[in-house]
Amino acid sequence: MTRKVAVIGAGASGLSVAKVLHERGLDFDVFELSDRVGGMWVFRNPNGRSGAYRSLRINTSRARMEFSDFPLADDLPDFIGHEQVADYFEKYVTHFGFRSRIRFRTAVEHVQPLDDREGGGFRVRLSTGETSVYSDVVVANGHHWDVRMPEPAFPGADTTSVQQLHAHDYEDESQLAGKRVVVLGMGNSAMDIAVDASYHAAATYLSARSGVHVIPKYLFGKPYDSIGGSEWLPSALRWPFARLLMRTYTGPMTRYGLPKPDHKFAQAHPSMSSRILDRLAHGDITPKPTIQRLDEDAVVFADGSRVEADLVIYCTGYRISFPFFDPDFLDVREDNRIRLYRRLFHPDVPGLYFVGLVQPLGAVMPITERQAQLVADHLQGRYGLPSKRAMNAEIDRHARRQARRYVASKRHTIQVDFDDYMRQLRLERLRGRRRRKAGAP
Repeated sequence: MTRKVAVIGAGASGLSVAKVLHERGLDFDVFELSDRVGGMWVFRNPNGRSGAYRSLRINTSRARMEFSDFPLADDLPDFIGHEQVADYFEKYVTHFGFRSRIRFRTAVEHVQPLDDREGGGFRVRLSTGETSVYSDVVVANGHHWDVRMPEPAFPGADTTSVQQLHAHDYEDESQLAGKRVVVLGMGNSAMDIAVDASYHAAATYLSARSGVHVIPKYLFGKPYDSIGGSEWLPSALRWPFARLLMRTYTGPMTRYGLPKPDHKFAQAHPSMSSRILDRLAHGDITPKPTIQRLDEDAVVFADGSRVEADLVIYCTGYRISFPFFDPDFLDVREDNRIRLYRRLFHPDVPGLYFVGLVQPLGAVMPITERQAQLVADHLQGRYGLPSKRAMNAEIDRHARRQARRYVASKRHTIQVDFDDYMRQLRLERLRGRRRRKAGAP
């Protein structure tokens, strides 16, 4: 089969792949549901998949999120907003000249792996009605769009008059103005939305299902991730040092009325906010335990306290979802688990790659850039995969490490440490080249 690659999505992950394939001279098509690039970073994206809100800013510093060969402008702030990220992607596509390879307003409706009797590859059906066969498919459709509501739903959720939204449906402070707002969750979106509400709502309550560690964006006048952030520094040294810094700088979370985390710093995805602790300390946000039930016009919490409310915003995360695959082939929506070698290669389906399907303690763009290089190396025969048995053994080892390291949660099934994973990708590329030279399949 003539080699041609289908790339699903033109967000950060899909653009990383497209740029590398383009510069390597490989044949490919990118399919994007929207009329523009940028994915989740496009506020009010016409594709309806973006959960960006007006006040959204990155939680990774500019210097740590940029692509290696396309730096962000030096006059931008350390923590840029969604509009600047979206503009960066537009400039990236223009600079490297592959916009003509992107088919906008085109959804991938179905992907069917073909067996050897059918010639191999993948049959891809588009929303335009077209069907084509591709030798390889790169899945880069993102994992922050298929919302996960509280499971099971809280008692009274279907009878209350209190408005209920998922964070994905939050856009700006006009939705909060003058209302009594309960924000459920302790992730980054929950922190941002609670801070927004503290300036515009009549009352703001932050309901915690569990405790988290909150990281300020600056430590000692520098972006937090510029202190000790390096793939050359082993995690065995990095995290004890980071824990000491957090204890010194923020003190215990209970000081702010938040529940004590049941884990050490970096054993769950932390929340980044320089504003939430200030708003809590000033009484502009009232911390509460998790929700027990919803009454007609109020929310009752696990400690028995009750507050009248107009709006509950559920910051309860997302499902990993691939609607273009048949469920009997790949369906991970319930447990958010997928077996991938090095979080990238499907061990059972040659030619199927998943780029950006990680939740890093850091930015995803440099990660997808390295993943894209590995994919291109494999397509060009420069990189050799190990045996299927070896791939499954690596997947099992990774799962055991995850279970030891992180709190058991659907949120942590794709969690990686940025620097550790960047090092793994660099070393894996070298190992794959040696395997190829040695004649490994």
